[in-house]
Amino acid sequence: MTESSVPRVLWEPGEDRIESSNIVAFARWAEREQGVRAFGDGGSTDASDFDYDALWRWSVTDVDGFWASVWEYFGVRSATPYERVLADRSMPGARWFPGATLNYAEHVFEGRDPGATAIRHATELRALDSWSWGELRERTAVIAAGLRELGVGRGDRVAAYLPNLPETAAAFYAVASLGAIWSSCSPDFGVRSVIDRFAQIEPKVLLAVDGYRYGGRDFDRRPVVEELRAALPTVEHTVLLDYLTPGATLDGTLPWDRFTESGAGAELTFTPVPFDHPLWVLYSSGTTGLPKAIVQGHGGILLEQLKNLNLHLDAQEHDRVLWFTTTGWMMWNFLVSVLLTRASIVLYDGSPAHPTPGAGAGTPTTPDLGSLWDLAAEAGVTVFGTSAGYLSSCMKEGVHPTRGRDLSALKAIGSTGSPLSPEAFTWVYEEFGDDLWLFSTSGGTDVCSCLVGGTPTLPVYEGEIQSRGLGMAVASWDPDGKELIGEVGELVVTEPAPSMPVFLWGDADGERLRDSYFSVYPGIWRHGDWIEITDRGTAIIYGRSDSTINRGGVRMGTSEIYRAVLALDDVVDALVVDVPQQDGSSRIELFTVLREGADLEGDLPKEIARRIRTDCSPRHVPDRVRVIGSVPRTLSGKVLEVPVKRILMGEDPAKVASRDSLANPEALDHFSELVGD
Repeated sequence: MTESSVPRVLWEPGEDRIESSNIVAFARWAEREQGVRAFGDGGSTDASDFDYDALWRWSVTDVDGFWASVWEYFGVRSATPYERVLADRSMPGARWFPGATLNYAEHVFEGRDPGATAIRHATELRALDSWSWGELRERTAVIAAGLRELGVGRGDRVAAYLPNLPETAAAFYAVASLGAIWSSCSPDFGVRSVIDRFAQIEPKVLLAVDGYRYGGRDFDRRPVVEELRAALPTVEHTVLLDYLTPGATLDGTLPWDRFTESGAGAELTFTPVPFDHPLWVLYSSGTTGLPKAIVQGHGGILLEQLKNLNLHLDAQEHDRVLWFTTTGWMMWNFLVSVLLTRASIVLYDGSPAHPTPGAGAGTPTTPDLGSLWDLAAEAGVTVFGTSAGYLSSCMKEGVHPTRGRDLSALKAIGSTGSPLSPEAFTWVYEEFGDDLWLFSTSGGTDVCSCLVGGTPTLPVYEGEIQSRGLGMAVASWDPDGKELIGEVGELVVTEPAPSMPVFLWGDADGERLRDSYFSVYPGIWRHGDWIEITDRGTAIIYGRSDSTINRGGVRMGTSEIYRAVLALDDVVDALVVDVPQQDGSSRIELFTVLREGADLEGDLPKEIARRIRTDCSPRHVPDRVRVIGSVPRTLSGKVLEVPVKRILMGEDPAKVASRDSLANPEALDHFSELVGD
């Protein structure tokens, strides 16, 4: 891994954009009320003098002062006052805001105009529609009353096997309002995958769906729901939402209509809980063994998302925020938290390449990757969030989002899930022009937020993430714990942050939590990614540190190889692993998914080698290039590099990856056939 050169600046915010940003308003308040110097030494608070680096450094050196300021600035309401910000700053085990009792959901609904729009929503079954704040509050109250009728109270777990619908969002807010604990899986998760997750937390109530539509196909999930009920003995009640087939029922379950009727006319109330009381349980990908059941608290998530969504996402009153996600990915939790701000949200359930019913004129009649842009146009989306893979696929498939669509409302595009290639950065600006803010982010389920991500007052450099997040003491460390600038090292977080896991469910002695994040550098969070922090304060993610390829002392993150290979038009997707050999050497295997009509018979292998030799290093040119049908990925889209490597080393595929945790388990079968080849 080599030091990066300075890339092109693709975008710089104008004076008006900086002046109107939430982060500049916060910085002015912090300078006036807290004595923070975030505008230089001249005493000016002009937006043009705003110094993000100075604000960030204050946020990670005066940890107590920064998070107390977030609390005060955003008006966090607590039934009882907190005694201090950090009673214990050790990691793991940091104790935040002891004495405080609050409720996340109360902050969602406080001071809302009942007639204003809260949620716009569409699916492959439902045309674009909306819920007002009044309707959202009423439906949340009804669901909360229905859950209370079923005996759900503080600390009980409610598991949701539901699509990305407004009913699901209302159910989450209802659970939170009661002080109960939410956990969700998308209906496209297989039975074993759902059981591996939900069985750990022993839910009292299961909220389930009869089925869903994806890519134009209907999927009846009632047989799955029956299996879940049989495998989850703690579930006392199952509520069935008849979404796919109105009126659908299932013996032994409570129909959604009857469930909500029981709470008709109820008022929405909020149960105060301690700051670290569990809000939800998220899960790691679980490719090997049981997924980690990550518990995050009401207060920690509230503070982190108030900070991140207001100051980094810059969500403002007239914004409409869409992030393409399912209920099984932490980005869903991130999206529904946008309602902590003045913005509204846009939910979509279905394939990103399939038209929604009732979409506007000009919508294609056959599936294509432009369909999600159609929805963005119809819904007037201002912030369009998606995965790096989706943007790269649009680029590869020749999608032109602005052709034939009115995307004039769009002011920002967000990307996450994996590193966004420099070529994809360039493609976005070629398609949208230089008036659009593109921000790439990285963080994850572990903190349900961004460790590094967008900042609306900073320039966008090709292929780079704009900044480290406020309150996130992110650094790049070498193996000896020395901080690196302009070099690639382990991504670490050196100070606690409120949304770090309160604990892992079932991890009574905390051993799994320590092993997961604190075993390499005791007392320091090691995230498991390679990162470079440039001397400009930007960040570059190079992929997972446990799948690095080391050749002759030259370490290369797999994302660097993917950037080089995927720049070729004929390569649609790729997976690379370094497989140890019996003689002590290793062999780099590159597996490619090729565009229709392309093959490895001509010059393509030489072109692949040339690109890797030029863009990465001669030592990392693959020893062999092969073609596969698809790259195996987790349900959240992560490439299965380490499991594939272990399969090629002769390990049992059933032991290296749980098939139910994969989006396409059949993609692993090919690798078993290659062992010894």
